[in-house]
Formats: sequence, C-alpha cells, structure tokens
Amino acid sequence: MSCTKEEIEKKRLAALQKRQSKLQPQPNTLFKTTVHETSPASTSGIFKSITANNNKTFHPYAKQKAENNIQTQNTFVPTGKVISGTVYLISEDRFEVNPSEFCSPLINIFKRIPSKNYDSNTKLWSFSIKDYHELMKQAASLAPYVVLGGLPTYVLKVLQDHTVDPNSVDLSPIEATLRNKLMPFQEEGARFGISRRGRCMIADDMGLGKTFQALAIASYYRHNWPLLIVTTSSMRETWQSKIHELLPSVPLMNIVTLTTGKDAQLVADRQTEIVIVSYKITSMHTDLLKNKKFGFVIIDESHYLKSHKAQCTVALRGITRQCARVVLLSGTPALSRPAELYTQLALIEPTLFPSYTEYGKRYCAGKQTSFGWDMSGQSNLAELQVILQKRFLIRRTKEQVLTQLEEKTRETVLLDSSMAVQPELTQMAEACKNARAAERHAALVTFFSESAKIKIPAICKYIKQVLSEMTTGKFLVFAHHRVVIDAVCETLDQCGVNYISIVGSTPPAARADLVEKFQYSGTCRCAVLSITAANSGLTLTAANLVLFAELHWNPGILTQAESRAHRIGQTGGVSVRYLLAAGTCDDIMWPMLQGKLNVLNDVGLSKDTFEGTAMKHQESRNSLTQYLTPTRFKSINDYIPGTNIRKGTLKSDMDNNSKCSNDGSGSIGNSENIKSLNANKTDQLTEHDPFSEDIMIEESFLEADDDDELLANLDL
Repeated sequence: MSCTKEEIEKKRLAALQKRQSKLQPQPNTLFKTTVHETSPASTSGIFKSITANNNKTFHPYAKQKAENNIQTQNTFVPTGKVISGTVYLISEDRFEVNPSEFCSPLINIFKRIPSKNYDSNTKLWSFSIKDYHELMKQAASLAPYVVLGGLPTYVLKVLQDHTVDPNSVDLSPIEATLRNKLMPFQEEGARFGISRRGRCMIADDMGLGKTFQALAIASYYRHNWPLLIVTTSSMRETWQSKIHELLPSVPLMNIVTLTTGKDAQLVADRQTEIVIVSYKITSMHTDLLKNKKFGFVIIDESHYLKSHKAQCTVALRGITRQCARVVLLSGTPALSRPAELYTQLALIEPTLFPSYTEYGKRYCAGKQTSFGWDMSGQSNLAELQVILQKRFLIRRTKEQVLTQLEEKTRETVLLDSSMAVQPELTQMAEACKNARAAERHAALVTFFSESAKIKIPAICKYIKQVLSEMTTGKFLVFAHHRVVIDAVCETLDQCGVNYISIVGSTPPAARADLVEKFQYSGTCRCAVLSITAANSGLTLTAANLVLFAELHWNPGILTQAESRAHRIGQTGGVSVRYLLAAGTCDDIMWPMLQGKLNVLNDVGLSKDTFEGTAMKHQESRNSLTQYLTPTRFKSINDYIPGTNIRKGTLKSDMDNNSKCSNDGSGSIGNSENIKSLNANKTDQLTEHDPFSEDIMIEESFLEADDDDELLANLDL
C-alpha cells in the first residue's frame, strides 16, 4: 500500500526526532536554542526559537515587526508534530487550503499572496489558481514540519488543457434532416460534444432529446464509423426507428440489431454501418464487437455502468479504447454517490485518473477497512464538479431550456392512518435500526416487501378517490412489487377503467404499441408501470398526474420515472404524488432518498430535492372494513402467455361498451397487438406462482446501489 505525502513526512519527522534525541547539545555554537513549552491542550505544538547571541528571544504570541516577518517565517517552525493541509478547487479559478491546525508561519505565507481571501465563516483561506505554484513554493520552505498536499496532476491538466470554443463549431456536416430538427439547446449540446473531440457525456434532464444530440455528433463524425450503440433491451427498437427517421441516408439494411449469435455474420459484414446491442449481449459477444473495430460508440443510460468490475464494463472498456469517439447519455449519471461516476469517466478519458483507488480517495472519502476500500462517501465535491463541467459533460435542466414547460410539483400523501399496521412491521423496523451493517440489508429487503403488502388496501382506496375526483385526464401509477401492480390493475378492472400495464415481462416489441395506445386513445386513462422496468425510454406526456405507490432505493430512478410525463411534448403542469404510510419502510427510505439527492446536488448532477414537499392526508370517509379486506389475487395462469395481460380482459371490454371504447382498445391495445403479444414465448414469465413467495421482482430493486451487492441477485 502506497503512503500519501503527509504520511511519508510524518515518518520522516519521527525518524529525525529519534536521531536528534540521541545527540548531545553542543555548548559553543553560533546560535542559542530556547524552547518554549506549551500546555498539552495547545494545538500549536512545541515551537523552537532560534535567536542570535544578543539574548533576544522570540515569543510566539508577541507582535512582530513587518521587516522581521520573513526571518520569523524561516526560523519559527513547529517541531512537536507535522501540520498537514489539503488543497482543493472551489471553482474553476480559485482553490482553498485547509490546514490540520493553526500555524503562524503558514498564515504569514497566506497573507503575502496577492489573491488571498479569508472566509470568516469557514476560517479558511482561498487563492486564485494563478498563484497556486507560488503558494506551494513558499509553503515548501516549512517542510518537513508543514506539509501541504497539492492539487493532483490530473486536476492541473484539466485546468490547463486548451479546449475549442463550442460557439465556433460549424454544424453543417450534420445530415440536414437531423440538423433542421435540432432545438437551440440541442445544437448547443452537439457543439459541446464536437468541441470535446467526440468524447463526452450528454447529461441533460430526462426528456430533453439526448438521442437527437448523440446522433448529431455521430453524423458529424461519420467518417469514423462504423457506429456502435449500446442501450437497454427495451430501447433497441426505439433507436433503430430514430436512426431511420433522422438519418435517412443510412440504408435500413446497413443497421443491424445484435440479439443472438445468428446475427454475428451481419455484424461482421463490411456494409454494416450501425450495430445496436444491449448491455447483456455486449458482454456475451465482446470479441465479435472488438473485431468490428468501431470508430464511434454511443452508450445510452450509461449510469448502469456503475461497477468497474462488471463484465459489461470490462467489455466496453476494451471496445472504447480502440475507437476515436465515445458519447455517453444519461439523465442521472450518478444515482446516489460519486463512486458511480468513475467507470463512465474512465470510458471517456481512460488515462486521466491514475486508478479507481486514487479517484475514490480524492472524491469518495475513500478509506481502507478490513474488507477493502470503502468508497461510499463523498469529498471535494466542488472540485469534482469543476472537472465534470470543464472536461466531461454538459447538463441542462428543463427549467433552463424549456421556458414554456410548466413546473413539476411534488406532494406526499400520507395514507389513511386507520390502516392496520401489523406488529410484525414494528419488529422489522426495530430490527433494521439495531442490525449490523451486513445484516441490515437483508432486514430492509424483508421490511420493504412486507410494507408493500400492508399498503395495498390503502393504495387501492386512494386510486378510487383519484378516479372519483378526476372525471377526465390521464395518470400514471408506478410500483415495484408485482403484488402491488396486480392489485392496482384489479382495482382498475373493478372500476371499469381502460388502462395499459408495462412490467419487466412485457415484450419490448409490444411497449411501443402500448405507449401509443395511452398517448392517443381517449378512452385509455391510466398506465400501471414497474419502477425498474419503465422508468426510462418511454414518453407518456398525455398524463398530468404521476402516482408512486411505492418508493425505490435510488432517487435517480424516481426522478427518471417522473420524467416520463414531464418532458418535451407536455402541454400542462405535472403533479407527482408519493403515497407514504406511517410505520412502514417508507419511514426509513424517504429520508435516505433526500440524503442521496443532497450528495448529487453538491456535485452538480441534480437540482431535485424532496425536502419541503407538500404533505396531504388521505381522506377517510369509508368504513375500515371496506378497504382492509384482504385482496384476492389471481394465479399467474390467468395471464396471456408472454404478457402481463389477464385472460378474458378483451372479451369483457368488448362486451361492455359503457366501460370500454368501440375500437377494441383495452389494457393491451387493439387486436393486432394481441396477435403480436401471443406470438412471444411463454418463458418470459416466471413459471412459479409469484404469490406463493409473497412477491416477484423483475429486476432487483437494490441493483443500482454498490453497497447493496449482497442483495442484487436475491430472488424474492
């Protein structure tokens, strides 16, 4: 393990003191040494004052004359212990010094720097970056007793690198069909990517057209093709249709979607210009993709690449190193902590950071434990924000660029207090608080799943209230556990409401039809969605209300889900309501979400906050037994194979014209969609009864947290 500069100096000083203690003082010397002892409580250590034979001694608290400042600074140094200090950026043109304790000689150096500025609140000194080398040079004269850890080499490199002015970039090489559809802020994003030589991240808010900007940059660098697009499984068809729409010069036969080994020959074909692949397939066909020698790579939803040890990350690292351009797209680059950024930054600039350990020690408050390095914290976030904005990414929020888009309002709805909270939940809450770190994860999973079942009656009651209050308009309902999603769908069936449902088992080919049905069918009023399966890649701007029946561990997932409705194309305001229940896991998760958002705000990757969210209480007009009756769930055999649609839904919809439209639209769309859905294999659904184990999770709700790797593969 390598030692830091401060640790080396401490060891060096200890050895020096040990050596000096063995030496006897020489009586006849040119200088006389006077030692002033300090109390043990003093933080300034023991100071050595060297004076001439004129018997004038120096007192550490005496007022010095201006002409003696330089002499004092050179002769008045601490010998009791090493005073260390950290140096870090607070903006692009200023840095701050934070010494471990007060040191008069160091303060005297600070006062001589022309750009000095003292903050009386933080008790810290800041300086212009232009004076960095001069300050470090003068502070070096106090070594080995005063040691300042300077700015890392890569930070200075980022500050000194000359970048092209984005405003000087000419966009004429971009294909005209796409160029004419770019909005002004999208043109700005394309210019930024080109000014960074095609290696950058577009981190705009969800719904601001990152796909348009990425394809514009790719069109500009078409001479570097073939082009590889890495995305989620559900978004492969969407990318293919967008390329066909925005880049008509690319023949459809030259676009290949790699799904199985049978497509390998098409990928290797020289005529193939664009290959679209999912994350999982990337790790399965790494050698095939490397041999294609892509010159341009687009990685969509890049926040999924959190772990630098994952197979997909390793595969993409090998592919991107040999290509000239890499563009990453993510509305939430870091879902909860700075450690999640390293992998993405390393794909853009592989040689900038020395290693993950050095990055973690600098920006994640990395500390070594008996189980390895702990990178779950955060440090020097202002400096990290400067590096991100100057070198890596461009980020705009909806409020900044869409002035005509109405604001999004958040509310928390406290579910009916008369809801029966079982004693088991209280015991689970206590277990979570008292459990050790390793056991706490499993306890939270159990608490989360049990809370979902307890909340079901109150959730269904609230949805009925929404339907009674909203005679028109559309809304979204997000949930995580399958048991909650099915309960919501059954409630809508009972109320005769036309809806769609998208969960993890919904075939990707059917999603576009379901979204189109919700957007354009006047009778389809609700979309019941899985938080993990439908939080990205969908445009559902026909809705003005978003309900979260359950929470998720990561705030980035929730804000992404909110943006399914609050995005380009929305003509009204969007109201987001989180349904919380006292005594459940919500009491733990809600404060945790706000804490993670605060970290992302400090890095400049989010401006969202759950603090100050208006709270409402669910009305309680009905009797307790009316909504606490256990809900009856249907067997998985009641579903159409390959979908989440219940058998017989269409027949009941077509027979009851008062509840459904005459065009045959229902919870699964029109009759043509039914054929396409039935054609899918039945193995996309779990074969066992999901309710025999209480819940079924399509994607692990903890998979987006590095500290929850123990539960990432837990089959619930």
